[in-house]
Amino acid sequence: MDKARTAVVIELDLECLGEHTGEAMGEEGSNCVGFARYRNGNDEPSNLIELVKQPRTKVVAIEAAKAVFEAAGFDVAVCADQTGRIIDRLVRPKYNAALRFLDEGLANAEDMDLTCRLGLGYADGPLERVIRGDLARHHDISERLFRETGAPGYAPARRAVVAKNRQER
Repeated sequence: MDKARTAVVIELDLECLGEHTGEAMGEEGSNCVGFARYRNGNDEPSNLIELVKQPRTKVVAIEAAKAVFEAAGFDVAVCADQTGRIIDRLVRPKYNAALRFLDEGLANAEDMDLTCRLGLGYADGPLERVIRGDLARHHDISERLFRETGAPGYAPARRAVVAKNRQER
């Protein structure tokens, strides 16, 4: 990376920053930071920037990138270089659980979403959100998180697998 720059900023999709910069047994870091904005399918992207750092990323690079994004009107959260960062690691197990509850007959989709909206104050329910965001895309994100973490909550729910299989036909 360009060492003459205060910060080099790389936009990330699902990948880790280390895929661009390399890794060195927990000693990685430089003036490079990554960033990602959460977007649910075709919805407008959120105003949150997840700013990705490695263990030894220079503080001046983090501060410079954060200042640029904040000056552009974004909210910034700094996180470690892990697949899924903050948002996907939080919401994907919730979406998978809601899809599994639907399969198990706990309640219909409308009642589960209504319960989350009224009982928890969500703007929309987890099922309407994950379906609007594209179940096949949810499958891809969940599958990658499951493959890389082994955490069972990330294993794609049956309905996401079906949607992915239909997309591939």
